[in-house]
Amino acid sequence: MPPQFFVAAGTTLNLGIFVGENFAGERWGNKSNRVTRLTHYAPTASEDVLPAATKADTLHPNVTFAQPGTHMVVLSTNNAFTTLEAETFNAYLKEEGLDYILLQRQQRGSLNKPGREAYSRSTKTLVQVGNPVSADTARAWSRPTGMALDLVPEQNPYTLRVGNSLTVRVLADGQPKAGQLVQVWQRTPGQTVKIIKLYSNQNGRVLFRLTNPGQYMVSAVRMMPASLPEADWQSNWSTLTFGFKGISSR
Repeated sequence: MPPQFFVAAGTTLNLGIFVGENFAGERWGNKSNRVTRLTHYAPTASEDVLPAATKADTLHPNVTFAQPGTHMVVLSTNNAFTTLEAETFNAYLKEEGLDYILLQRQQRGSLNKPGREAYSRSTKTLVQVGNPVSADTARAWSRPTGMALDLVPEQNPYTLRVGNSLTVRVLADGQPKAGQLVQVWQRTPGQTVKIIKLYSNQNGRVLFRLTNPGQYMVSAVRMMPASLPEADWQSNWSTLTFGFKGISSR
């Protein structure tokens, strides 16, 4: 996430990389070698900022937003590995809507065994430079990125009004993912974080209403069986963040 979602043309931001729960993450403390992709999509061009951001062991994701319009920055990581005790792993699967993995563990007779998981992260954030323009033909913000689990907005949230709806399409390996649990987190100043849980339709789409100005995060987790020495399961975590003011009526 950027320190601010609305900036003037020419602004350089150091993007914060966060992990955690309830849309209140802590700074990600891993090294540069965990990051496999860092791409800045400006309205008319794209830029690979990974080499500059990973020169040192500590990640420095500085991005300059030179051009007016809606920009998108995408980050992906390689795998990390974790092992959870059986009860904790099963509870985590229920919380994230991964009941089909619970069923597979039951079928394998492994419900009482620790969960050995490999997980990677894919995240994108949208930054508005200058005033929103509804006639944005470049649509950098809507480009599929080819990530393992991709959350693709079908409208530009920076051109929507309060009360409008936003459609997000879930793509798994580039294909629409039906039945995927998607969580929408809304953070409004002075209020507790609100969360909506939705499941994608047969075309991989979810639709939700932007009820208040603030900051929004859309998140999803996909898990599959893995045949790795270190893990029995492979998960992909994906998020999309953006700010929302709501344009005024004309």
